[in-house]
Amino acid sequence: MIEPLHEELVEHPPAEARAQVRAGIQRLQRTQRKTAPIVPPHNIAGRALAFVIAIMTFLSCLTFGAVTLVRDTASIWENQIAREATIQIKPADGLDMDAALATAARIAGQFQGVRSARIVDREATARLLEPWLGSGLNIDELPVPRLVIVTIDQDNPPDFAAMRALLAPEVPAATLDDHRTWVDRLVAMARTMVTLGAAILVLMLSATVLTVVFATRGAMAGNLHIIEVLHFVGAEAGFIASQFRRHFLLTGMKGAAAGGAAAIIVFIFFSWWSSRNLATPEADQAAALFGNFSISAAGYGGVALVVLLIGVLTAATSHVTVMTYLKDIDVRHPDGS
Repeated sequence: MIEPLHEELVEHPPAEARAQVRAGIQRLQRTQRKTAPIVPPHNIAGRALAFVIAIMTFLSCLTFGAVTLVRDTASIWENQIAREATIQIKPADGLDMDAALATAARIAGQFQGVRSARIVDREATARLLEPWLGSGLNIDELPVPRLVIVTIDQDNPPDFAAMRALLAPEVPAATLDDHRTWVDRLVAMARTMVTLGAAILVLMLSATVLTVVFATRGAMAGNLHIIEVLHFVGAEAGFIASQFRRHFLLTGMKGAAAGGAAAIIVFIFFSWWSSRNLATPEADQAAALFGNFSISAAGYGGVALVVLLIGVLTAATSHVTVMTYLKDIDVRHPDGS
């Protein structure tokens, strides 16, 4: 026993041996600091969850963008319709159309709240009918109604009932349309679409929460022995829950950011396509119904809000699920056995 020890001391002087011991202790401390996380940061379940969250975020952002587009378009329609009223004069035997148009414009222009009364001339009327009847129309040979466009002050609209009463004896063939029926229908449609879109958005967020619950339980099932050992040796529930919360927050934010970015790319593409095809009949009809497919700044802000909300919901749901599971362990094993 003494001879090997003597040989060891000869080969390794005490000072050098102490230095090696200190270096070994430092390496051990560094190794202990780099403890593995409870939830593996890169695994198949995490990537699948991020992919599912990306899909749900993409659909949620598309829904939010569609609701924003419908709401903005309906608002534009409402403002445009509310700014104008129309006097329509139907052809009749013995009716001097030009005189009737001038009389209707004069009567409408004398009301307070009317900014202008413009007669739609023959060329403009022919252009309105050109998509259906073709070019080269002679308006005087067809029983085509003529229009007077009345531009009104939205803050101080005229008395349409009084205008109708004054038009009736002067121009019996005239009909005043203030578009109030169309405005009411547009408002009702916009509210219905917004409500439906909000309901779909809530359902998607609920599905995301349920997906995170099952994914968290799956992750805990794969690390059940670690969780129970940590819990029984005295690790605080908040520490264990924080590990899962951090993991799922990062996973949720990655998936939500990818889905939100994909939705923004779709919005930009449709806006670009709409701007490139403004002259085509299809684009004109689509623009008349939905505008130019351009999402406002509020729409893009809503996409960012949806991404943040899904990330927060993912972290909060995982935290609540882990805490509930640990409480169940305490109930089933009150003595820590």
